[in-house]
Amino acid sequence: MWEISHRADIPARLIADRHYNRQKVGSPQFVPPGRCLVLKRHDALWVTSYPFAEYVRHAWAGAFVNSLFRNESDDIASDMIREAVAATLAKWPSPPLGMITFVDAKKVKPTKVRGKNVFGWSYGKAGFEHVGFTKGGLWAWQLKPENMPEPKTAFGQEYDL
Repeated sequence: MWEISHRADIPARLIADRHYNRQKVGSPQFVPPGRCLVLKRHDALWVTSYPFAEYVRHAWAGAFVNSLFRNESDDIASDMIREAVAATLAKWPSPPLGMITFVDAKKVKPTKVRGKNVFGWSYGKAGFEHVGFTKGGLWAWQLKPENMPEPKTAFGQEYDL
């Protein structure tokens, strides 16, 4: 489903430019500094950042961070998320806190779940748990290691040893 890319891939950057968290549209790089895995398709983009814990200011320091996911396809987002997590695990073993992602309720449409608005529900369907909010009010979703899929390489990816 996914192909390996890099932080300055031009077609991937064009998709990143349409994501709500893009700070400088058109900037050649679209990934935070540090370790990363960039996965792309012609109609979707995923970034796993793996920041060093000492440089992180949120409560999940040491976790993988899904810093960008944009799906412009008709494919099921939760399936795409699981595949991207599997490719991440083919690159690195899971840290103890697993993976975290943050969703801005001001920028995405909610899904009604049991009568309540939920922001980022595709992550919930992919096995992430809503674990609270950041100090800035973003929804925090965490995928714990025991709920992660088996590692699976993306196109062009080899297992790291």
